[in-house]
Amino acid sequence: MADRIDQLAFLTLSGVAYTLKNNGALRATSASAGHELVDLEFASDVSAPTNKRHLRVDVDGSGNVTLPVGDVTATAAADKLSYKAIVNLKAYAKDNYIRGIRGAGNQEMYHMFVTPQQMADLKLDSDFLANVRNAGIRGNQNSLFAGSSSLMVDGIMVHEFRHVFNTAGATAGTSSNAGAAGYKWGANADVEGARALFCGAQALAMADIGLPEMVEDTFDYGNQSGISVGKIFGLRKPKYNSDYNGSVQDFGVICLDSAQ
Repeated sequence: MADRIDQLAFLTLSGVAYTLKNNGALRATSASAGHELVDLEFASDVSAPTNKRHLRVDVDGSGNVTLPVGDVTATAAADKLSYKAIVNLKAYAKDNYIRGIRGAGNQEMYHMFVTPQQMADLKLDSDFLANVRNAGIRGNQNSLFAGSSSLMVDGIMVHEFRHVFNTAGATAGTSSNAGAAGYKWGANADVEGARALFCGAQALAMADIGLPEMVEDTFDYGNQSGISVGKIFGLRKPKYNSDYNGSVQDFGVICLDSAQ
């Protein structure tokens, strides 16, 4: 149950319909399978990232990193997550009034969720490695060498998590499939991509009603066992009218697409 709630939470934040798995593959549906995740009452509340809350990593031939408007068909294999991208993303969030969580010293802190492969790309980034060396922290006290799945980058806690949306299970296609659900990214639907989530305060709302219920039963004269788990809850991305952007925007989350 906890795993399914995690999957739904990350799909909701990413603006991806529940018809897809978190690895981009289509969820199997059949009449015999019973109710699917897409049948949930709040499945219709899932909405794509708003136009000012969807960016992508773009790396040009000279290695310059920019964050243009998100477009999965424009993602290229070289557009990997990097230290520069995260620093630029934080500046964008501040400029667009994404409110962080108050941390030590009353400073705003943000949380960013990435796939294990995006985290690997970040750890291999030359700018990131240079900053780690200059930090002067050696041995097990350095989170990079200790093998931590969370790293602090420019006041942002970057967390590695398996349910961050990606295209590892999606189908490779051609230019005719570019941008279609269930396919990989890029102009020819052949680029592995992932959608990192940059989260400030109130990025996701959850209605959590009561405790889960579990019922065990036996069938076929006791030869087969079944377990049913039920829970009443709901998920939704808060949206507010942004005075800065002059339009309704996702309140506390920015989606950042990159290759992986």
